[in-house]
Amino acid sequence: MNNKHEIGTLLLRVVLGIVFLAHGSDKFLGGIENTVGWFDSVGVPGFLAYVVATIELVGGIALILGIGTRIVSVLLALILIGAIIRVQLAVGFLGGYAYDLVLLIVSVHLLLNGSKLFSLGQLFFRGQENKNSFGKSA
Repeated sequence: MNNKHEIGTLLLRVVLGIVFLAHGSDKFLGGIENTVGWFDSVGVPGFLAYVVATIELVGGIALILGIGTRIVSVLLALILIGAIIRVQLAVGFLGGYAYDLVLLIVSVHLLLNGSKLFSLGQLFFRGQENKNSFGKSA
């Protein structure tokens, strides 16, 4: 992969991580019970507020550090799809789902491409990407 692509993917990973770290932090710092109430008000089970906030917070940190990028990207993509369908679609494109759609596409990009540049995951698991679950080369 060329260096420009890696730098671009690094920037997307870190910025997406910062955005979700902020969103997750806000849910907890603003009073998670308020988020639970809001989830209930839009017809989503309130306990999912804890799940979403935790994925956003921990996932944001993981993306910034470059740990589990593909797994975090899948989880964030699922959250974003739910948010778009359940809440933002009814509001419309500009006032509703445009922002979430951009975050979804960045998540999908990271899922498809990973991000190795300045990645702790790459540092810790170097040489593991070509091995199967039995430790033999694939």
